Amino acid sequence: MNDLNRRACVLGAAALWAAARATPAAAETYPDHPLRVIVPYAAGGASDTLARLLADILGGQLGQTLVVENRGGGASVVGTQAIGTARPDGYTIGVIDSAFVINPGLFGSRLPYDTVADFAPVSLVARSPLVLAVHPSVPATTAQELVALAKARPGSIAFGSAGLGTAIHLAGEQFIQTAGVEIIHVPYRGGAPSIVDLIAGQVQMTFSTVPSILGHVRSGRVRALAVTGLGSELLPEVPTMAQAGLPGVDAAPLFGMVAPANTPPAALARLASLTAAAVTEGPLRRRLIELGFEPVGSTPEAFRATIAEEVAKWTRVIQAGNIKVD
Repeated sequence: MNDLNRRACVLGAAALWAAARATPAAAETYPDHPLRVIVPYAAGGASDTLARLLADILGGQLGQTLVVENRGGGASVVGTQAIGTARPDGYTIGVIDSAFVINPGLFGSRLPYDTVADFAPVSLVARSPLVLAVHPSVPATTAQELVALAKARPGSIAFGSAGLGTAIHLAGEQFIQTAGVEIIHVPYRGGAPSIVDLIAGQVQMTFSTVPSILGHVRSGRVRALAVTGLGSELLPEVPTMAQAGLPGVDAAPLFGMVAPANTPPAALARLASLTAAAVTEGPLRRRLIELGFEPVGSTPEAFRATIAEEVAKWTRVIQAGNIKVD
């Protein structure tokens, strides 16, 4: 071995020894500077609200500031890509919603990232039950009566959604496929205008998050027939879809924390542990319930399994409904 090669080997060994010595220390001191929390939407929505609540709690526990960065655009694709391509050092995380698991079925190979390979799940933070609501003029007081009505009058019921390919749209499509009914889909530019037209009787039914529809249910402007998931503490008198005889209608938008793939396991574990504790106990849990969320706080492994299940489920619904987006 010549002197140049010998020197290279010595320097290489020294670098490896230094890295080995540095890794435990880095894990012990994580985090030692502020974290970035990317939200793939503009400020003010559910994902943004959840991210800011988490940032306040986790910031205090980690001893570092969590800076929320809104990166909206492209049906959440722009911000989600920013999460996946960030440096995997534990200092960039993202708060995603159901678009994360719906978009693979909608866009396929056109997505600029791989939903499974390019991200490290941290925790399924919460779900948001959806309310199946109808206009008071609809002669149905239960979900099964609505199904019977739709079968008796095919194409006579209009379903308003928050837009093509949204979680609300796919909840309605799942209802259509599960119940075997023919209902007209009317996409709007967001959930609010669809609720306005539901109240006005321009459409006969919709699915909505609890906070968006709660006041209208209590005032009698709309009628709640069932709630997806485990139901809602804010609407205890409304049966779940399973109780209503439609267990296959299980759409409940998810909200989770992810990081770039190859983020250090120690960082993922700490973030997951603190997040789970924050959302399952104390003031944050109560606040999430008040906002209509169903707190979860899963492990990274459980969230990874949920992502795979949700991607497969919504891809099936999208394909069966022949749903296309530009």
